[in-house]
Amino acid sequence: MFFQEDYTAQEPEENLAEKTGGRRFLWVLGQETAAVLKLNLLFLLCCLPVVTIPPALLALHRSVWTLAAGRPARAELFWGCVRREWRRAWAAFLLTALPLVCGGYGLVFYLRLAQGNWLLYLPFMLCSTVFFVTLLAAAYLWGMLGLGRPLDRSAVRRALAMGLGRPLRAAAVWAYWALPLLLAYLLFPLSGLYLLLIGFSVPALAAACALYKPLAALQVEETT
Repeated sequence: MFFQEDYTAQEPEENLAEKTGGRRFLWVLGQETAAVLKLNLLFLLCCLPVVTIPPALLALHRSVWTLAAGRPARAELFWGCVRREWRRAWAAFLLTALPLVCGGYGLVFYLRLAQGNWLLYLPFMLCSTVFFVTLLAAAYLWGMLGLGRPLDRSAVRRALAMGLGRPLRAAAVWAYWALPLLLAYLLFPLSGLYLLLIGFSVPALAAACALYKPLAALQVEETT
């Protein structure tokens, strides 16, 4: 757990390896409730200067992936990632955010204009493809970064291939993120306590557990 030197709650590796998806998520959440709460507070604290949001996102992913692997995620891991990997975090953020923003804007813009000119459905389809392909690939790319993989062309190609080849897992990741945050937005300020305590760390942990099996297998494959 955070701020502890020992880790007595760790389950034997062979038993944890059998848990995937929801079972792994529930086990980690049950064993590391305090760590998940503290991680959410660290993330929010790190986001206060605004320019540190991308490093905070990367540190959040690195921490929850460490928890999903059954290892302790201490505060030193979070802050070390923020300090040392802010360039990688900003590069990954721009690489995924810019296509999403441009594709999403173009999707809405050309859809409105296409009602009067059917030829404008062509740029609409292009923008839609860019938006959804980026959305699917980003789920895997940030998962790879959470596992500690460097941001390079190989990682981007792998993320694109897995996003297109296994879109349902990527869609589940975005559902874990978007649905609770949307509900929290609609219920704000009643949801303020939820956002403060678990509003970001729990969705991130659920996403990590959903992608843990394929990305861990990929990591093993590439290191052997």
